[in-house]
Amino acid sequence: MKDMQAHLEKLRIEAEECELISKLATNQTKKDLFARLAAHYRALAAEVEKAMSESRRS
Repeated sequence: MKDMQAHLEKLRIEAEECELISKLATNQTKKDLFARLAAHYRALAAEVEKAMSESRRS
């Protein structure tokens, strides 16, 4: 479970960093790319949270 928690935290940090880069980028293509990456990392984090929740129930 500690491995999953560490992975979850890493995904959250990556999402925050991508969002920050997206906000700071001056190029619209880069803004869009990093915004999509941030959303993808958030979706992955949600999946890890779901898996952790389900494994606690078992």
